[in-house]
Amino acid sequence: MSLMPFWLPILLSAVFVFVASSVINMALKFWHGADYRGLSNEDEVAAAIRKGNPAPGVYGIPFCDPSTFKDPAVQEKFRLGPIAKINLSANGMPNLGKFLGAWFVFCLLVSIACAGLAAHALPPHPGTHVILHTVGLAALLGYSFGEFTNSIWRAQPWIVSIKYMIDGLVYALITAATFVWLWPAV
Repeated sequence: MSLMPFWLPILLSAVFVFVASSVINMALKFWHGADYRGLSNEDEVAAAIRKGNPAPGVYGIPFCDPSTFKDPAVQEKFRLGPIAKINLSANGMPNLGKFLGAWFVFCLLVSIACAGLAAHALPPHPGTHVILHTVGLAALLGYSFGEFTNSIWRAQPWIVSIKYMIDGLVYALITAATFVWLWPAV
């Protein structure tokens, strides 16, 4: 089956998830409000980073690669700490419109992937239960499961990842419900 019959559930599920994420992240301040913390010596840390003039990117402290990991000096840096992963963006005010646009494109891509899976795996007239489970699971994979890597490899606290995975579950349910509601009558 072509993806064309799914254009409306693809578009509307992306819009509904975008709106839900806006509510979760802007109106429900208690939910993600404590996910990020400031440093007590933020000005000194910022000055030290500025002094090195690093380009935007991802940095690790202490920095090492497989060839230097067993070096006693590097091991001592790990023992002394801090151990950090730092994401640096370009200077200037963040462009919220750019972030929101990229998020909406991501929502569209998840919905397109859900439609592609459903069009390939489901018969023309599946039951509501089958649509809900198939599309919901695909959307859950898209919106939630990547958060595991943030806690495993990037030192994001597990509670933060779990909250984002719960957000992803909400987005998956919205996506699945939209597909159930607007399933094409082919």
